[in-house]
Amino acid sequence: MADAHHRPLVRPFEEVTNDDVAEVGGKNASLGEMIRALGKRAVRIPDGFATTAFAYQNFLVENDLHEPLARLIEGMRNGDLSLPDAGKAIRERILAGRMPDDLSAAISEAYRKLSATYERENLDVAVRSSATAEDLPEASFAGQQESYLNVVGEEDLLRTCQRCFASLFTDRAISYRERLEFDHLEVSLSVGVQKMVRSDEASAGVLFTLDPDSGFPGMAVISSSWGLGESVVKGTVSPDQFGVFKPVLGREGVVPILERHRGSKEEKVIYDPDHPGGTVTVATSDAEREALSLDDDEVLALARWGIIIEDHYGFPMDIEWAKDGRDGLLYIVQARPETVHHRAGTAALKSYSLSERGKVLVRGTAVGDAIAQGRVYRIHDPSDTDHFEEGGILVTERTDPDWGPILNRAGGVITDQGSRTSHAAIVSRELGIPAVVGTGNAVATLQEGQEVTLSCAEGDEGLVYEGLLAFEAVEESLDDLPVTRTRIMMNLGNPAAAFRWWRLPTRGIGLARIEFIIGEIIKAHPMALLRPEHLSTEDRDAILELTREFERPEDYFVDHLARGIGKLAAVGYPDPVVVRLSDFKTNEYAGLLGGAGFEPIEENPMLGFRGACRYYSDRYRDAFALECRALRRVRNEMGLDNVIIMIPFCRTLKEADRVIQALADNGLVRGEDGLQVYMMCEVPSNVVLAEEFSERFDGFSIGSNDLTQLVLGVDRDSGARELTEIFDERDPAVVRMIQDVIRRAHAGGTVVGICGQAPSDHPDFAEMLVEAGIDSISLNPDTVPAVLRRIGAFEAASRSGPG
Repeated sequence: MADAHHRPLVRPFEEVTNDDVAEVGGKNASLGEMIRALGKRAVRIPDGFATTAFAYQNFLVENDLHEPLARLIEGMRNGDLSLPDAGKAIRERILAGRMPDDLSAAISEAYRKLSATYERENLDVAVRSSATAEDLPEASFAGQQESYLNVVGEEDLLRTCQRCFASLFTDRAISYRERLEFDHLEVSLSVGVQKMVRSDEASAGVLFTLDPDSGFPGMAVISSSWGLGESVVKGTVSPDQFGVFKPVLGREGVVPILERHRGSKEEKVIYDPDHPGGTVTVATSDAEREALSLDDDEVLALARWGIIIEDHYGFPMDIEWAKDGRDGLLYIVQARPETVHHRAGTAALKSYSLSERGKVLVRGTAVGDAIAQGRVYRIHDPSDTDHFEEGGILVTERTDPDWGPILNRAGGVITDQGSRTSHAAIVSRELGIPAVVGTGNAVATLQEGQEVTLSCAEGDEGLVYEGLLAFEAVEESLDDLPVTRTRIMMNLGNPAAAFRWWRLPTRGIGLARIEFIIGEIIKAHPMALLRPEHLSTEDRDAILELTREFERPEDYFVDHLARGIGKLAAVGYPDPVVVRLSDFKTNEYAGLLGGAGFEPIEENPMLGFRGACRYYSDRYRDAFALECRALRRVRNEMGLDNVIIMIPFCRTLKEADRVIQALADNGLVRGEDGLQVYMMCEVPSNVVLAEEFSERFDGFSIGSNDLTQLVLGVDRDSGARELTEIFDERDPAVVRMIQDVIRRAHAGGTVVGICGQAPSDHPDFAEMLVEAGIDSISLNPDTVPAVLRRIGAFEAASRSGPG
């Protein structure tokens, strides 16, 4: 007892820093650190106080609990007691103890002072447990202990603090410490008491200062839903999700929100109107489900705070935030280090791909980018795990920290509820296993013992296939990759999968295809969106359903195309990202929703109404204007001015002039605000008139497939074996064309690159390009490390000369 007069039992947050983790735990130390260091930078954190580790240890001493607790732990370890029985007995002992008078007085006095600060008699507070080994970079899995919301009054607060002490011995906390070999009685618990933010009348959620799946550091990812943040953290709702590109966020007038997804937000946690001091879960209204729970200004404000907090700590952060419905302001309520990608490093890149396809059973949000397969185990209660086999696929409604032991044994996870920031998603990332969350129907659809393949390797959407499908997993070392004279770039088309490649040491995106965005995300023909009155009733109804969140159907096209291009441009930023305008053939356009009535029927679409000639045509001009609107938004509003526009299949000089004028008519003037315009060099006339085309374009990108088929007169889509043997980019005629255009373009000061598979497939072709002086080679991402090493070696050998 005497020591209690010399060591503090309670400390205000404003007196605590990160150096006090041993005394108040990581969670409370972080809050104090932010209040002291970041309050002046307008980051709002609700005030509060924390009980100390000494206060907890003194509680054990005053109640003579050390020996009984040690005996129970020993009994568990030698097999006399099960973990649940030992945990229950320990918690009962702690709850039966008496709160020492000096600790009760200290907590009550601190609570009264906190209430007075906010001019309240009995302030409603959040009471959270913070173990001294929790929330450290080397010891993750936050949430092992309990938290309580809307605690009101001294008596309720004291009782809740004691419940927090007992929660140091929840089954999941015991299991966690056993696995990490922490001494249970050496770990202490601090209780954080913080003013509640009335997000029950507004919204709350989670902010990661990187993309939590890929680790891409350029994005801040925000999840948000109505009510208290518990529903987002525990994964009981599908929240709204926002992605903000951080590097340009400081620019005036820029709104770099690259992702804006409206979640279903089926329920929310609010203050219990019938039981003061409690919370209750209720269904959201139709209006709440349809509305976004944050506006753009709030999204940007949170992202800016995330950058400030990340910069202060020096590593990526996992942050909980809340909006107060009473004062309308945003607050940060917790912040901890993000541990998965911070620890992972960038020395290797592992990529997965399916070798075959099967029947899709359920779909959801992909967590990670791996593939797993095995037998389904449907489990509703985390205590019912006896039949679960190591490496099995866990299927359940949702998970919380009680599921820790079974998650440690799972090969993959599928949940009905949840989002990228839910418990199942966070833990799956930490364990390095794929998860598909928020499926809505996995428990009802998948059968016990059924063999499935769980794929998170196809973008944002996670797919669960029937059966055990063949797949490949390739790990590439990124150590010691050379720096080459030749600029090595990437070809990308799927925005959802783009972030996984950020670790590759490429210098931009040489070919960003927008056909995937139009075909797989937008799904509708742009003219059908502009002229829905010309559609069948069925197609018109489908268009209305697709675009119901937008005032006009064409706004749906522009919004999705801009955000898709924005993601591709973000991966390459600040290096150049060359965005090719749409290059569907007429038969491909006709296959889009509502497209058949807007496209001519052609015998040979490969050589038909495609590329540049569409953009100024009366048949497509208005749709081209939508593409231009999207590009203006990316460059001017989102701030991704590293985007270069590229014109495909430009046959003549007159066509080049008309397209450049069409761009200018739509606000994209070559040379204005640094805008560059490239041309795909894929028609022989581009080579023959290289000097003239150079006067009109800032760069060429050789399309070796089309150039080969037109030089050799071979249909590259023909299935005839005889033609397949003839089609070869290494044919002397094609090689001479490529060498010629590089030389002549360089003479006019125009850069030349190539975007195709040939440099990956044929080392001699890549060497020919380097020898000819090509400026850049753009590759499929999975081939980058091998080609980079090959070109580095060739350039080094060329410099050193023979012998």
